[in-house]
Amino acid sequence: MTVVELLERKRDGGTLSDEEIRWLITSYTADEVPDYQMSAMLMAIFLNGLTGDELAVWAESMLHSGDTLDFSDIPMTKVDKHSTGGVGDKLSIALAPMVAACGLAVPMMSGRGLGHTGGTLDKLEAIPGFRTQVDPSEFHHLLKTIGMVMGGQTETLVPADRRLYALRDVTGTVPSVPLISSSIMSKKLAEDIDALVLDVKVGKGAFMQDEEQARLLAETMVGIGTRHDTKVMALLTAMDEPLGTAVGNANETAECIEMLKGDAPPDATEVTYRLGEEMLVLGGVAADNAEARTMLEATITSGSALEKFEEVIVAQDGDPRVLEDLSLLPQAPEFVELEAPRDGYITECHARRIGVAGVQLGGGRLRKEDEVDPAVGIWVFAKEGERIERGQPLARIGWREGAKLGAAMEILEDAWTIGDEPPEPKPLIIGEVR
Repeated sequence: MTVVELLERKRDGGTLSDEEIRWLITSYTADEVPDYQMSAMLMAIFLNGLTGDELAVWAESMLHSGDTLDFSDIPMTKVDKHSTGGVGDKLSIALAPMVAACGLAVPMMSGRGLGHTGGTLDKLEAIPGFRTQVDPSEFHHLLKTIGMVMGGQTETLVPADRRLYALRDVTGTVPSVPLISSSIMSKKLAEDIDALVLDVKVGKGAFMQDEEQARLLAETMVGIGTRHDTKVMALLTAMDEPLGTAVGNANETAECIEMLKGDAPPDATEVTYRLGEEMLVLGGVAADNAEARTMLEATITSGSALEKFEEVIVAQDGDPRVLEDLSLLPQAPEFVELEAPRDGYITECHARRIGVAGVQLGGGRLRKEDEVDPAVGIWVFAKEGERIERGQPLARIGWREGAKLGAAMEILEDAWTIGDEPPEPKPLIIGEVR
Protein backbone atom coordinates (compact mmCIF):
# COMPACT_ATOMS: atom_id res chain seq x y z
CA MET A 1 0.00 0.00 0.00
CA THR A 2 1.06 3.63 -0.50
CA VAL A 3 0.00 6.82 1.27
CA VAL A 4 -1.12 8.34 -2.03
CA GLU A 5 -3.46 5.40 -2.62
CA LEU A 6 -5.01 5.86 0.83
CA LEU A 7 -5.27 9.61 0.34
CA GLU A 8 -7.06 9.26 -2.97
CA ARG A 9 -9.55 6.77 -1.56
CA LYS A 10 -10.37 8.87 1.52
CA ARG A 11 -10.46 12.03 -0.61
CA ASP A 12 -13.13 10.38 -2.78
CA GLY A 13 -15.24 9.30 0.21
CA GLY A 14 -14.03 5.72 0.44
CA THR A 15 -13.10 3.76 3.56
CA LEU A 16 -9.79 2.48 4.86
CA SER A 17 -9.27 -1.06 6.14
CA ASP A 18 -8.15 -1.85 9.69
CA GLU A 19 -4.73 -2.87 8.37
CA GLU A 20 -4.35 0.34 6.35
CA ILE A 21 -5.21 2.57 9.30
CA ARG A 22 -2.79 0.76 11.61
CA TRP A 23 -0.05 0.97 8.98
CA LEU A 24 -0.66 4.70 8.41
CA ILE A 25 -0.56 5.63 12.12
CA THR A 26 2.49 3.42 12.77
CA SER A 27 4.35 4.78 9.75
CA TYR A 28 3.59 8.40 10.58
CA THR A 29 4.73 7.91 14.18
CA ALA A 30 7.98 6.39 12.87
CA ASP A 31 8.61 9.39 10.57
CA GLU A 32 8.04 7.26 7.48
CA VAL A 33 5.08 9.40 6.38
CA PRO A 34 5.83 13.14 6.10
CA ASP A 35 3.73 15.91 7.62
CA TYR A 36 2.50 17.13 4.24
CA GLN A 37 0.93 13.76 3.41
CA MET A 38 -0.61 13.37 6.85
CA SER A 39 -1.95 16.95 6.55
CA ALA A 40 -3.72 15.89 3.36
CA MET A 41 -5.18 12.85 5.13
CA LEU A 42 -6.42 15.00 8.01
CA MET A 43 -8.16 17.30 5.53
CA ALA A 44 -9.73 14.32 3.76
CA ILE A 45 -11.03 13.04 7.11
CA PHE A 46 -12.22 16.53 8.02
CA LEU A 47 -14.24 16.67 4.78
CA ASN A 48 -15.45 13.06 4.56
CA GLY A 49 -15.32 11.77 8.14
CA LEU A 50 -14.60 8.24 9.37
CA THR A 51 -17.07 5.39 9.68
CA GLY A 52 -17.69 3.95 13.15
CA ASP A 53 -15.39 1.01 12.40
CA GLU A 54 -12.67 3.29 10.99
CA LEU A 55 -12.86 5.56 14.05
CA ALA A 56 -12.56 2.63 16.46
CA VAL A 57 -9.38 1.40 14.75
CA TRP A 58 -7.99 4.95 14.32
CA ALA A 59 -8.39 5.66 18.06
CA GLU A 60 -7.04 2.21 19.01
CA SER A 61 -4.00 2.69 16.76
CA MET A 62 -3.26 6.08 18.32
CA LEU A 63 -3.69 4.67 21.83
CA HIS A 64 -1.15 1.92 21.16
CA SER A 65 1.30 4.06 19.15
CA GLY A 66 3.56 4.18 22.21
CA ASP A 67 3.56 3.50 25.93
CA THR A 68 0.49 3.38 28.16
CA LEU A 69 0.40 3.96 31.91
CA ASP A 70 -0.37 1.37 34.59
CA PHE A 71 -1.79 2.67 37.87
CA SER A 72 -3.21 -0.65 39.09
CA ASP A 73 -1.15 -0.47 42.29
CA ILE A 74 -2.70 2.90 43.28
CA PRO A 75 -5.76 2.15 45.43
CA MET A 76 -7.53 5.47 44.85
CA THR A 77 -10.09 5.72 42.05
CA LYS A 78 -8.57 7.49 39.05
CA VAL A 79 -10.84 10.10 37.46
CA ASP A 80 -9.97 12.74 34.88
CA LYS A 81 -11.73 15.57 33.05
CA HIS A 82 -11.23 16.90 29.57
CA SER A 83 -12.62 19.88 27.68
CA THR A 84 -13.09 20.01 23.93
CA GLY A 85 -11.70 23.55 24.01
CA GLY A 86 -13.07 27.01 24.59
CA VAL A 87 -12.09 30.62 25.16
CA GLY A 88 -11.20 31.47 28.75
CA ASP A 89 -11.57 27.78 29.57
CA LYS A 90 -9.05 27.52 32.37
CA LEU A 91 -11.18 25.30 34.59
CA SER A 92 -8.84 22.29 34.90
CA ILE A 93 -6.30 24.29 36.88
CA ALA A 94 -8.77 24.87 39.72
CA LEU A 95 -10.89 21.75 39.25
CA ALA A 96 -8.12 19.15 39.54
CA PRO A 97 -6.88 20.19 43.01
CA MET A 98 -10.47 20.52 44.27
CA VAL A 99 -11.30 16.96 43.19
CA ALA A 100 -7.96 15.56 44.41
CA ALA A 101 -8.56 17.19 47.81
CA CYS A 102 -11.78 15.14 47.98
CA GLY A 103 -9.87 11.85 47.78
CA LEU A 104 -9.78 10.95 44.09
CA ALA A 105 -6.60 10.54 42.07
CA VAL A 106 -6.50 12.92 39.11
CA PRO A 107 -3.94 11.98 36.42
CA MET A 108 -4.56 15.05 34.29
CA MET A 109 -2.80 14.86 30.96
CA SER A 110 -3.42 18.11 29.15
CA GLY A 111 -2.64 19.74 25.83
CA ARG A 112 -1.48 23.04 24.41
CA GLY A 113 -3.48 25.73 22.70
CA LEU A 114 -5.36 24.53 19.65
CA GLY A 115 -6.62 27.02 17.08
CA HIS A 116 -8.36 29.91 18.84
CA THR A 117 -8.64 28.01 22.13
CA GLY A 118 -6.14 28.01 24.96
CA GLY A 119 -4.23 25.04 26.36
CA THR A 120 -3.79 24.03 30.00
CA LEU A 121 -0.07 23.31 29.55
CA ASP A 122 0.61 26.82 28.22
CA LYS A 123 -1.26 28.30 31.19
CA LEU A 124 0.55 26.17 33.76
CA GLU A 125 3.92 27.10 32.24
CA ALA A 126 3.13 30.74 33.04
CA ILE A 127 4.00 29.76 36.63
CA PRO A 128 7.77 30.39 36.89
CA GLY A 129 9.66 27.10 36.68
CA PHE A 130 6.57 24.88 36.34
CA ARG A 131 7.53 21.73 34.47
CA THR A 132 4.78 20.06 32.45
CA GLN A 133 6.95 17.33 30.96
CA VAL A 134 6.81 14.44 33.42
CA ASP A 135 8.14 11.01 32.46
CA PRO A 136 5.93 7.96 33.13
CA SER A 137 7.76 6.83 36.29
CA GLU A 138 7.56 10.29 37.87
CA PHE A 139 3.93 10.64 36.73
CA HIS A 140 3.17 7.40 38.58
CA HIS A 141 5.09 8.50 41.69
CA LEU A 142 3.37 11.90 41.89
CA LEU A 143 -0.08 10.41 41.42
CA LYS A 144 0.57 7.84 44.13
CA THR A 145 2.01 10.31 46.66
CA ILE A 146 0.09 13.54 45.93
CA GLY A 147 -3.03 12.18 44.24
CA MET A 148 -2.67 14.53 41.30
CA VAL A 149 -0.41 15.30 38.33
CA MET A 150 -0.77 18.01 35.69
CA GLY A 151 1.43 17.22 32.71
CA GLY A 152 1.63 16.70 28.99
CA GLN A 153 2.37 13.80 26.74
CA THR A 154 5.89 12.46 26.80
CA GLU A 155 7.76 11.40 23.67
CA THR A 156 6.65 7.80 24.20
CA LEU A 157 3.07 8.23 25.49
CA VAL A 158 0.54 8.27 22.63
CA PRO A 159 3.11 9.86 20.29
CA ALA A 160 0.77 9.68 17.31
CA ASP A 161 -1.67 12.05 19.01
CA ARG A 162 1.05 14.44 20.14
CA ARG A 163 2.17 14.85 16.53
CA LEU A 164 -1.31 14.95 15.00
CA TYR A 165 -2.47 17.47 17.63
CA ALA A 166 0.20 19.96 16.57
CA LEU A 167 -0.50 19.34 12.89
CA ARG A 168 -4.26 19.85 13.22
CA ASP A 169 -3.67 23.18 14.95
CA VAL A 170 -2.07 24.70 11.83
CA THR A 171 -3.93 22.94 9.00
CA GLY A 172 -7.53 24.04 9.62
CA THR A 173 -8.62 20.53 10.63
CA VAL A 174 -9.41 21.03 14.30
CA PRO A 175 -13.26 20.99 14.32
CA SER A 176 -13.77 17.37 13.24
CA VAL A 177 -15.73 14.85 15.33
CA PRO A 178 -13.51 11.83 14.52
CA LEU A 179 -10.26 13.78 14.94
CA ILE A 180 -11.32 15.45 18.21
CA SER A 181 -12.78 12.29 19.73
CA SER A 182 -9.84 10.03 18.83
CA SER A 183 -7.35 12.64 20.07
CA ILE A 184 -9.04 13.08 23.43
CA MET A 185 -9.89 9.45 24.09
CA SER A 186 -6.51 8.01 23.04
CA LYS A 187 -4.79 10.27 25.59
CA LYS A 188 -7.29 9.63 28.35
CA LEU A 189 -7.44 5.87 27.93
CA ALA A 190 -3.63 5.76 28.01
CA GLU A 191 -3.85 7.14 31.57
CA ASP A 192 -5.40 3.92 32.93
CA ILE A 193 -8.32 5.88 34.41
CA ASP A 194 -11.48 4.44 35.94
CA ALA A 195 -13.77 7.27 34.85
CA LEU A 196 -13.78 10.39 32.70
CA VAL A 197 -15.94 13.51 32.66
CA LEU A 198 -16.02 15.45 29.38
CA ASP A 199 -16.80 19.13 29.01
CA VAL A 200 -18.11 19.43 25.45
CA LYS A 201 -18.33 23.09 24.53
CA VAL A 202 -21.19 24.38 22.36
CA GLY A 203 -21.36 27.79 20.69
CA LYS A 204 -19.52 30.48 18.79
CA GLY A 205 -16.23 29.94 20.62
CA ALA A 206 -16.34 26.13 20.46
CA PHE A 207 -15.22 23.76 17.73
CA MET A 208 -18.76 22.38 17.82
CA GLN A 209 -21.00 25.37 17.07
CA ASP A 210 -24.42 23.75 17.45
CA GLU A 211 -25.91 21.39 19.99
CA GLU A 212 -26.56 18.56 17.53
CA GLN A 213 -22.92 18.47 16.45
CA ALA A 214 -21.70 18.70 20.06
CA ARG A 215 -24.01 15.90 21.15
CA LEU A 216 -22.69 13.71 18.34
CA LEU A 217 -19.13 14.36 19.54
CA ALA A 218 -20.11 13.56 23.14
CA GLU A 219 -21.88 10.36 22.12
CA THR A 220 -18.87 9.32 20.03
CA MET A 221 -16.47 9.76 22.95
CA VAL A 222 -18.77 8.06 25.45
CA GLY A 223 -19.02 5.16 22.98
CA ILE A 224 -15.22 4.87 22.71
CA GLY A 225 -15.03 4.80 26.53
CA THR A 226 -17.69 2.11 26.74
CA ARG A 227 -15.74 -0.09 24.31
CA HIS A 228 -12.76 0.19 26.67
CA ASP A 229 -14.78 -0.50 29.86
CA THR A 230 -14.26 3.05 31.15
CA LYS A 231 -17.10 5.07 32.69
CA VAL A 232 -17.54 8.25 30.66
CA MET A 233 -20.13 11.02 30.81
CA ALA A 234 -20.27 14.40 29.12
CA LEU A 235 -21.70 17.79 29.97
CA LEU A 236 -22.60 20.09 27.10
CA THR A 237 -21.70 23.61 28.26
CA ALA A 238 -22.15 27.05 26.69
CA MET A 239 -19.30 28.72 24.81
CA ASP A 240 -20.87 31.70 23.01
CA GLU A 241 -18.88 34.07 25.20
CA PRO A 242 -15.61 33.51 27.11
CA LEU A 243 -15.70 31.76 30.49
CA GLY A 244 -14.74 34.09 33.30
CA THR A 245 -13.01 37.37 32.53
CA ALA A 246 -9.44 36.33 31.63
CA VAL A 247 -8.36 35.17 28.16
CA GLY A 248 -4.65 34.42 27.89
CA ASN A 249 -2.17 32.30 29.81
CA ALA A 250 -0.79 34.05 32.90
CA ASN A 251 -4.05 35.93 33.47
CA GLU A 252 -6.15 32.75 33.24
CA THR A 253 -3.82 31.01 35.70
CA ALA A 254 -4.24 33.97 38.05
CA GLU A 255 -8.03 33.68 37.77
CA CYS A 256 -7.83 29.98 38.74
CA ILE A 257 -5.74 30.80 41.79
CA GLU A 258 -8.41 33.31 42.79
CA MET A 259 -11.05 30.61 42.30
CA LEU A 260 -9.19 28.34 44.71
CA LYS A 261 -9.48 31.19 47.22
CA GLY A 262 -13.22 31.48 46.63
CA ASP A 263 -13.10 34.57 44.45
CA ALA A 264 -13.81 34.03 40.76
CA PRO A 265 -16.44 34.95 38.15
CA PRO A 266 -19.74 33.10 38.74
CA ASP A 267 -19.92 31.46 35.29
CA ALA A 268 -16.47 29.87 35.50
CA THR A 269 -17.13 28.86 39.11
CA GLU A 270 -20.47 27.22 38.31
CA VAL A 271 -19.17 25.11 35.42
CA THR A 272 -16.17 24.06 37.53
CA TYR A 273 -18.42 22.87 40.33
CA ARG A 274 -20.75 20.98 37.96
CA LEU A 275 -17.83 19.13 36.40
CA GLY A 276 -16.42 18.39 39.84
CA GLU A 277 -19.75 17.01 41.02
CA GLU A 278 -19.82 14.53 38.14
CA MET A 279 -16.21 13.48 38.82
CA LEU A 280 -16.92 12.79 42.50
CA VAL A 281 -20.11 10.84 41.74
CA LEU A 282 -18.50 8.78 38.95
CA GLY A 283 -15.51 8.21 41.23
CA GLY A 284 -17.76 6.84 43.97
CA VAL A 285 -16.78 9.27 46.76
CA ALA A 286 -20.13 11.12 46.68
CA ALA A 287 -23.59 9.57 46.56
CA ASP A 288 -25.13 12.37 44.50
CA ASN A 289 -24.47 15.84 43.12
CA ALA A 290 -25.66 17.62 46.24
CA GLU A 291 -23.19 15.76 48.46
CA ALA A 292 -20.46 16.32 45.86
CA ARG A 293 -21.13 20.08 45.81
CA THR A 294 -20.81 20.25 49.59
CA MET A 295 -17.50 18.38 49.46
CA LEU A 296 -16.10 20.65 46.75
CA GLU A 297 -17.14 23.82 48.57
CA ALA A 298 -15.40 22.51 51.69
CA THR A 299 -12.08 22.26 49.80
CA ILE A 300 -12.28 26.00 49.14
CA THR A 301 -13.35 27.14 52.61
CA SER A 302 -10.79 24.90 54.33
CA GLY A 303 -7.99 25.81 51.93
CA SER A 304 -7.29 22.13 51.14
CA ALA A 305 -7.66 22.63 47.36
CA LEU A 306 -5.17 25.51 47.39
CA GLU A 307 -2.79 23.40 49.48
CA LYS A 308 -3.12 20.54 46.98
CA PHE A 309 -2.27 22.88 44.12
CA GLU A 310 0.75 24.12 46.07
CA GLU A 311 1.93 20.51 46.48
CA VAL A 312 1.71 20.02 42.72
CA ILE A 313 3.52 23.28 41.94
CA VAL A 314 6.40 22.35 44.27
CA ALA A 315 6.58 18.77 42.96
CA GLN A 316 6.73 20.00 39.37
CA ASP A 317 9.41 22.63 40.11
CA GLY A 318 7.17 25.70 39.99
CA ASP A 319 7.40 28.72 42.28
CA PRO A 320 4.65 28.36 44.94
CA ARG A 321 4.97 32.05 45.88
CA VAL A 322 2.63 32.86 42.99
CA LEU A 323 -0.24 31.63 45.15
CA GLU A 324 0.24 34.64 47.42
CA ASP A 325 1.76 37.08 44.92
CA LEU A 326 0.16 37.02 41.47
CA SER A 327 2.61 39.68 40.27
CA LEU A 328 5.21 36.89 40.02
CA LEU A 329 3.32 35.64 36.97
CA PRO A 330 4.44 37.15 33.63
CA GLN A 331 3.05 40.66 33.14
CA ALA A 332 2.37 42.43 29.84
CA PRO A 333 4.49 45.59 29.45
CA GLU A 334 1.69 47.68 27.90
CA PHE A 335 -2.08 47.93 28.31
CA VAL A 336 -4.90 49.53 26.37
CA GLU A 337 -8.67 49.53 26.85
CA LEU A 338 -11.38 49.00 24.24
CA GLU A 339 -14.30 51.34 24.95
CA ALA A 340 -17.99 50.97 24.18
CA PRO A 341 -19.04 53.11 21.20
CA ARG A 342 -22.59 53.66 22.50
CA ASP A 343 -25.00 53.09 25.39
CA GLY A 344 -27.06 49.90 25.51
CA TYR A 345 -27.04 46.23 26.42
CA ILE A 346 -24.39 43.71 25.41
CA THR A 347 -26.22 41.35 23.04
CA GLU A 348 -23.11 39.51 21.89
CA CYS A 349 -19.66 38.93 23.35
CA HIS A 350 -18.21 36.76 20.59
CA ALA A 351 -15.94 34.13 22.13
CA ARG A 352 -14.25 33.01 18.91
CA ARG A 353 -13.30 36.56 17.88
CA ILE A 354 -11.88 37.23 21.33
CA GLY A 355 -9.97 33.94 21.20
CA VAL A 356 -8.56 34.71 17.76
CA ALA A 357 -7.54 38.17 18.98
CA GLY A 358 -5.69 36.54 21.87
CA VAL A 359 -3.76 34.36 19.42
CA GLN A 360 -2.90 37.45 17.33
CA LEU A 361 -1.48 39.12 20.44
CA GLY A 362 0.93 36.20 20.83
CA GLY A 363 -1.05 34.17 23.36
CA GLY A 364 -1.44 31.28 20.91
CA ARG A 365 0.22 29.78 17.84
CA LEU A 366 -0.24 30.83 14.23
CA ARG A 367 2.41 28.32 13.13
CA LYS A 368 3.42 24.95 14.59
CA GLU A 369 6.79 26.27 15.76
CA ASP A 370 5.53 29.55 17.34
CA GLU A 371 6.38 30.34 20.95
CA VAL A 372 3.53 31.47 23.19
CA ASP A 373 3.86 34.74 25.12
CA PRO A 374 2.31 34.02 28.55
CA ALA A 375 2.14 37.68 29.55
CA VAL A 376 -0.22 39.03 26.88
CA GLY A 377 -3.95 38.63 27.24
CA ILE A 378 -7.44 40.08 27.34
CA TRP A 379 -9.61 40.90 30.34
CA VAL A 380 -13.31 40.90 29.42
CA PHE A 381 -15.23 43.57 31.33
CA ALA A 382 -18.64 43.40 29.61
CA LYS A 383 -20.62 40.22 28.93
CA GLU A 384 -23.98 39.40 27.42
CA GLY A 385 -26.97 40.99 29.10
CA GLU A 386 -25.02 43.71 30.91
CA ARG A 387 -25.94 47.39 30.60
CA ILE A 388 -23.08 49.47 29.20
CA GLU A 389 -22.51 53.21 28.72
CA ARG A 390 -20.60 54.91 25.93
CA GLY A 391 -16.91 55.14 26.81
CA GLN A 392 -17.12 52.37 29.41
CA PRO A 393 -14.38 49.74 28.89
CA LEU A 394 -15.44 46.53 27.18
CA ALA A 395 -12.04 44.93 27.68
CA ARG A 396 -8.47 45.55 28.75
CA ILE A 397 -5.73 44.28 26.47
CA GLY A 398 -2.20 43.47 27.65
CA TRP A 399 0.23 43.64 24.73
CA ARG A 400 3.92 43.55 23.83
CA GLU A 401 4.26 44.23 20.09
CA GLY A 402 2.48 47.05 18.28
CA ALA A 403 1.86 45.13 15.06
CA LYS A 404 0.27 42.24 16.97
CA LEU A 405 -1.86 44.68 18.96
CA GLY A 406 -3.12 46.29 15.75
CA ALA A 407 -4.19 42.90 14.33
CA ALA A 408 -5.91 41.97 17.60
CA MET A 409 -7.75 45.28 17.99
CA GLU A 410 -9.15 45.01 14.48
CA ILE A 411 -10.81 41.75 15.52
CA LEU A 412 -11.87 42.91 18.99
CA GLU A 413 -13.72 45.92 17.63
CA ASP A 414 -16.23 43.48 16.08
CA ALA A 415 -16.40 41.13 19.08
CA TRP A 416 -19.09 43.04 21.00
CA THR A 417 -22.58 43.93 19.77
CA ILE A 418 -24.63 46.50 21.67
CA GLY A 419 -28.41 46.70 21.36
CA ASP A 420 -31.28 48.60 22.91
CA GLU A 421 -32.81 45.59 24.67
CA PRO A 422 -31.15 42.90 26.81
CA PRO A 423 -30.92 39.43 25.22
CA GLU A 424 -32.69 36.39 26.62
CA PRO A 425 -30.55 34.67 29.28
CA LYS A 426 -28.85 31.43 28.15
CA PRO A 427 -28.12 28.36 30.29
CA LEU A 428 -24.52 27.49 31.15
CA ILE A 429 -25.27 23.74 31.19
CA ILE A 430 -27.04 22.79 27.97
CA GLY A 431 -27.34 19.04 28.39
CA GLU A 432 -25.57 15.80 29.24
CA VAL A 433 -24.71 12.47 27.63
CA ARG A 434 -24.17 9.23 29.52
